[in-house]
Amino acid sequence: MTDKTPQPTAFDPLAFVASLPHLPGVYRHIDENDVVLYVGKARDLKKRVANYFARSESLSPRIALMVSKVVRVDVTVTRTETEALLLENNLIKTLAPRYNILFRDDKSYPYLKMTAHAYPRMVYYRGAVDKKHQYFGPFPNGFAVKDSIKLLQKVFKLRTCDETVFRNRSRPCMLYQIGRCTAPCVGKISESDYAADVAASVLFLKGESDELLQDFQEKMNVAASTLDFEAAAQYRDKIGALSHMMAQQSVESTGSDVDADIIAVASSDARYCVNLAMVRGGRHLGDKAFFPQHTQDCTTQDVMDEFVVQHYIDGAAPAIVVVDVLPSDEIQNALTEVVGRKLNWVKKPQTQRKIWLEMAQNNAQLALSRRMHEVGSAKTRTRDLVNVLALPEMDDEDNLSRLRIECFDISHHSGEATQASCVVYQHHAMQNAEYRRYNIKNVTAGDDYAAMRQVLMRRYEKVVAGEGILPDVVLIDGGKGQVSMAHEVFDELGLDIGLLVGVAKGEGRRVGLEQLIFADGRAAVKLGKLSPALMLIAQVRDEAHRFAITGMRAARAKVRNVSRLEEIEGIGAKRRADLLKRFGGIAGVKGASVQELRQVVGISDKLAQEIYKQLHEDAPRVEGDGAIDVE
Repeated sequence: MTDKTPQPTAFDPLAFVASLPHLPGVYRHIDENDVVLYVGKARDLKKRVANYFARSESLSPRIALMVSKVVRVDVTVTRTETEALLLENNLIKTLAPRYNILFRDDKSYPYLKMTAHAYPRMVYYRGAVDKKHQYFGPFPNGFAVKDSIKLLQKVFKLRTCDETVFRNRSRPCMLYQIGRCTAPCVGKISESDYAADVAASVLFLKGESDELLQDFQEKMNVAASTLDFEAAAQYRDKIGALSHMMAQQSVESTGSDVDADIIAVASSDARYCVNLAMVRGGRHLGDKAFFPQHTQDCTTQDVMDEFVVQHYIDGAAPAIVVVDVLPSDEIQNALTEVVGRKLNWVKKPQTQRKIWLEMAQNNAQLALSRRMHEVGSAKTRTRDLVNVLALPEMDDEDNLSRLRIECFDISHHSGEATQASCVVYQHHAMQNAEYRRYNIKNVTAGDDYAAMRQVLMRRYEKVVAGEGILPDVVLIDGGKGQVSMAHEVFDELGLDIGLLVGVAKGEGRRVGLEQLIFADGRAAVKLGKLSPALMLIAQVRDEAHRFAITGMRAARAKVRNVSRLEEIEGIGAKRRADLLKRFGGIAGVKGASVQELRQVVGISDKLAQEIYKQLHEDAPRVEGDGAIDVE
């Protein structure tokens, strides 16, 4: 693969096109700010790029606007069209160009993993797969995986506990008592019998339920004929549970349709929804709706092509894909080469496949209607807030969408582990990827004013230095005192105090009685419970509070674990340092098993058990959010 990036002093489109080869590759349209506007692939770079500049009247208004902003086109020549497709997909995901159709899906699809162990464990898994373990899926969402695990527990009673718990159990847990586990941790089942249960569950996950029922029936008959009535009763119970489970399935497949994807596209007013339904092992696992961005002037064909490329180019593809719009021949051929086998695209399905597609189409329409209603409500709230705050130059739709709100909150527990949060609202939605946490240092415990001063100074002195974006509104979760502190910070930094708005809790801290406090001297405003603007402010403020609380809890858990380690008799400074060094910090020590702790020099079996007990006793659990912590 070679790069060909012309750098003319003044961009001459016709001269540039004349210099391009008749070869496959990828092109990038770039504006005067060096921002990539669009990434495209081409079988013939010269012909494809020429289409943008030769006849501008034939372009759609959206693409014509994009072309008017182009000051440079970079191209990368590839050896094959498939190589161009792969490069285009990588660049779209990395650069997120404004004029490309984007399907945002930050997380990989979940799987059910059967671990490689003498007594395998069923576990929810998300990430790269390897050959060591068995994986079943992918599933459309985490609920489908967890539901499958519950079903398998009822019938096959496989363990779900992690390795540390399994190795250190001395008596059966509650799952054994309620009949959801056979307690291999304490030898309540032999390894061969447990392996048979694992093999049976694998058959079920592969969609071979009928064969499994027949096998159980035969084993029950054999056990009964040899007067082993206890074993016969166990098989009878399994047959009953499995039959009941199969009867509960709302969609069952027959024949060879054990693994299939069903894709339907719905559209309304240039908005699209792609609904993906998954059938794995003969079981319908549910749906997942995708809402592509930048779809103005796009067709259903464009949306389908982009979806199958972005979805299947990096992931596993089933043998059968049922669709209401076939991908273009070019996309089908490229995917065949990338996946390594030909996919069976079904456009006009019959019998069971037809039912699946109709379900997917209905769900796509419902999801699109729901999303359009939510977007409409969000726009109403944003517009009302703009009116309440009398923000200038926010009267058209584009400016309204670009309105950026940053909200700050402080959280601590009796002065311990003080954390500040900053959450962002823009484009009528919370922007989770832009959330920030700040560890507050060198302030008096419980001094929320000093903590607020520190976080605002750290956040906006970077903006003054030319880093980051100054929002249109800065919300402070607090009354006059906090707003006064924010006022001082903005005065010192030379920023407009008109951006600052405090949210003071009402009488009795009752929802709907909040007041808006303005730093620039305007009179306080009470919006009332039914105000769309108050609903938006409450949403942003509550998110800032939630985000601060989770950060504080995580920080407090870390501090307390270190303290617990220091308090354990027999753990001095040297052994503590050895433990932290060996496991890479307190989180690693906490995640280590008793056997792993024993491997550290100077840690006896008794001491290892005490360390494990102390670090797992009443440990708080904090949900991760993937945001950035700012030291």
